[in-house]
Amino acid sequence: MGRNILFITTDQQRYDALGCNGGKIAQTPVADRLASSGINYRRAHNQNVVCMPARSTMITGQYVRTHGVVANGVALPPDSPSVAAYLHEKAGYKTALLGKAHFEPAFDLQGRWFENSMAGKNSTGPYRGFDRMELAMHVPIGGWHYSQWMLKNHPDEIAGFAPILSALPGGDTGAPEVKYNPVPREHYHTDWVASRTIAYLDSLDPDDNWFVWMSFPDPHHPWDPPQDEARRINWRDLDLPAGYPGSREKIEKILAGKPRHWLDWYQGRFGNFEGGPSSFVPCQMTEDQVREVNAMTHVENELIDQACGRVLARVTERGWESRTDVIFTTDHGELQGDFGLLYKGPYHVDALMRLPMIWRPAPSANVAHNEIAEPVGQLDLAPTFCQIAGLPVPDWMQGKPLPIAPGSGRERVITEWDSQFAAVGMHLRSIYRDGYTLTVYEKSTRDYGFDIADVPPMVAPPRGAIEDIRYDGTEGELYNLREDPMQWHNLWDDPAYAKLKSDLRADLYDNLPPERNPKLPVEAPA
Repeated sequence: MGRNILFITTDQQRYDALGCNGGKIAQTPVADRLASSGINYRRAHNQNVVCMPARSTMITGQYVRTHGVVANGVALPPDSPSVAAYLHEKAGYKTALLGKAHFEPAFDLQGRWFENSMAGKNSTGPYRGFDRMELAMHVPIGGWHYSQWMLKNHPDEIAGFAPILSALPGGDTGAPEVKYNPVPREHYHTDWVASRTIAYLDSLDPDDNWFVWMSFPDPHHPWDPPQDEARRINWRDLDLPAGYPGSREKIEKILAGKPRHWLDWYQGRFGNFEGGPSSFVPCQMTEDQVREVNAMTHVENELIDQACGRVLARVTERGWESRTDVIFTTDHGELQGDFGLLYKGPYHVDALMRLPMIWRPAPSANVAHNEIAEPVGQLDLAPTFCQIAGLPVPDWMQGKPLPIAPGSGRERVITEWDSQFAAVGMHLRSIYRDGYTLTVYEKSTRDYGFDIADVPPMVAPPRGAIEDIRYDGTEGELYNLREDPMQWHNLWDDPAYAKLKSDLRADLYDNLPPERNPKLPVEAPA
C-alpha cells in the first residue's frame, strides 16, 4: 500500500488567515497542527491571482502561459494534462474532487461546459482524471451538485444567500455582499463539501490508494456564513487590518505612487470588474464595513478549519492516518482592507499573491517539521503529488516537488496577469526574489479578450466604469518587502534601485516559458 493524498484548498484566502501564519482573530487549530507537525512554506505564491488560471496550474503543474488559461473565462481544454489522471493511470489511485472545481467558466446559463451541466445530467464523472466529482460554488444557483441538492432538499433556504458580484449592501454596516444567512450550518456549502468528502472516503476499501481534492468555496465573497455562527466574532471588537492605511488622504497618497489603475479604481473612475462587483467603489467603503467583512471572513475561515477537522478525524477512524499526506493551500488571496480596497484583480501584492501552503507528510514517511523560506509556487503541487505516489515527474509538468528542508536553492517565483476583457488589456508579470517583488506592466492591448458588449447584465460594468487606461510598457512596481512589508512605497522610479530593477526584470523574462500559440480564446466573462 502506498501513501494517500488529501489535497485541501480554499478560495480567496489570505496567507495571514491562519494562526500559524500570524493570524490573530480566526481560530484555526486544525491547520495550525498540520503546520506544527509538517512543513509550512513561508513564501508560497500563486502563478495568477484569480481562480481559473490558478486552479488550472494546480491540476496541470504548468505555468499559466503554458496551459493557456491566462484569465477567468478561458476554459481549460478537457484533454489538458491532469495530475489526477496521471495518478489514476500510472499508480491506480482512486481520485475525487469534492467542492469547487472552476476549470471552466461559471457564467454558463446554457450548460455549455461539462462542469456546469454534469449535475443536471445526474453525472459525477469521470472527468479530468477524477473518478468522482461533486461540485459546488459560492451560492446555490446554477447546475452544480450542491445547487441541485439544495434545490431538491431545502429550496426555501436558497434565498438566504447573498447574491454574488452584486455589491448589494448588507449586514449591520451596509458592507457589500455581506449577509447573515439563515441557512443551517449543516446545509451550508462548507459543511456540505466536508460531508461529501467523508461519504466518498467511506466508499473506498481500506487498502485503496486515493487522491482526494477537497475544495471549499469560502472565504471567497459573498460573505454570508450561517447566522448562527456569524456572530461568534463581533466586528465591533476588531481593529482595522494592519494593511489599511487609515484616512482617505493617506490611502490616496499611497495609491498615487502606483500605476494609474490603483487610484482610479479607489476613486471610482476604473471598474475592477475582473476581480469583484463592477459597481463597487472602494472610496465609499467605511471603516466599519471593512471590520464587518473581516469578521465574516474570519468566521468562514473557522468553519473551514472545523470542517477539515471532521474529515481528518474520519481518515484516522479508517486507519489511514499514518500513510496519508495532507496539503493545504488556496488559489489566491484577498485585499480585505489592504490599501483601502476589497476583492482582487490586477494588483500584484502579497495580499493576493502570497498563499498559505502547508504540507503534512504521512507520519510513516518520517519527514521532520520545518519552515521553508525559499519561494515555491502552485506549479510545484502536482510534482509533489507524483513524488508522494512514487511516480516520476512527467515532462509536461514545469514545477518541482516541494522542498522538505531549507537549502533547496530556490530563488524566485513568478506570477502573471492578463485581462479577460479586450477593453482593459492589462498584462502584468511579477517576480519575487531575495525579498523584493517586481511587477512589469507590459504594453496594453486591445486585440485579446472578451467583448464587454456581450457580458451578462449581472456582471457588466456600469456605463463609464472603464476608463481608457493604457500602459506603454515603461510602468511598474518594485517593493522591498523587508523594509516595506505593506508595499506602500513603490521604488520603480527610484534611481537608487535602477540596477536591481534591471536585474530582476531580466531574471523574470529569462525564467518565463514561451507563450502558448495560438492562445486559447476568452469564451465567457468568468
